Amino acid sequence: MWWVPLHADPYAMTGTVLALVTVGALGSAILLGLGVAAFVRRQSRPYLLVALALAALFARSAVAALSIAGAIDLQAHHLLEHALDVVLAALVVAAVYYARSVRPTPE
Repeated sequence: MWWVPLHADPYAMTGTVLALVTVGALGSAILLGLGVAAFVRRQSRPYLLVALALAALFARSAVAALSIAGAIDLQAHHLLEHALDVVLAALVVAAVYYARSVRPTPE
C-alpha cells in the first residue's frame, strides 16, 4: 500500500513497542514529579495547571500500558488518548493565558 499506518498494531506488540511505552511512562512520570515539585514550591495557579497537564501526559502512558496489557480495548484506548490530548492542550493554554493575564504583585 502507498500509506503506512501511524499507529502500532495492538495485536502484534513487539518488544520495541513495549520498550517505547516503558520509556515514555518513565519519562512522563519524572516530568510529572518535577511539575508537582515546582507547584509545591511556587503555589500558583499556572504551576498547578502545568502539573495537571503533565499528569494528563502520564495518563496517556498509563492508557497505552493498560491497552498493551489487554485491560482497555482498542476503541476505548483511542477515545481516552485523544480526550487526554485535548485535556493536555487545554491545560497548557490555560496556564499560559492565566500567567500572561495576571498582574505581578509587588513584593
